[in-house]
Amino acid sequence: MTSAAIDTAPSRAERRHFQRVRVKVYGRYMLEDRTEHPCQVIDMSPGNALFRCDRVGALGERVIAYLDHIGRIEGVITRLQDDGFAITLIASDRKRDKLAAQLTWLANKHELDLPEDRRHERVTPRNPVSVVRLEDGREYQCRIVDLSLSGAAVEIDVRPALGTPVTLGTMRGRVIRHFEDGIAVEFAVVQRVDSLEAQFSGGAGNS
Repeated sequence: MTSAAIDTAPSRAERRHFQRVRVKVYGRYMLEDRTEHPCQVIDMSPGNALFRCDRVGALGERVIAYLDHIGRIEGVITRLQDDGFAITLIASDRKRDKLAAQLTWLANKHELDLPEDRRHERVTPRNPVSVVRLEDGREYQCRIVDLSLSGAAVEIDVRPALGTPVTLGTMRGRVIRHFEDGIAVEFAVVQRVDSLEAQFSGGAGNS
């Protein structure tokens, strides 16, 4: 099994084309049998990603993953190893450009050791669909990329100014950062684990 992996590994040309970044990004991935598993991505480029995980799929198997700070990615398993696998991403040029920008931000974040993302562990909620409300009553549907006791990153079509008070679901907070597809929100008070789980762990929004 492992020898076959060498034949489908990314080519040298592909490795030269995409800049790889060492990262520490957590998330969940789904295999073709629709089972979901936790993972950590330790190496990534706009063309491929290396997963560390307990459940290893098969060569050629399609994988869909939701990663902290990055969101949804999709790819095909091209290499196996004892503690995980590598995928070649299936993505448009626009998506690859977006990934390049996200990876640059992640590399800088790790270098600068930004404190806002290290106070509480961030997770991807089981039910990521929610609503952001502004003070004037306007509401916008959003998708939560990752969530912690102190804040969340959400994909949303609008960009309220930094410092704008918002409510995510039932949690009040303020906008502290913009990224390409959304905003980062810092909660007004540190939340309790059970309240976050009750709001985002499932329910009617999940299928």
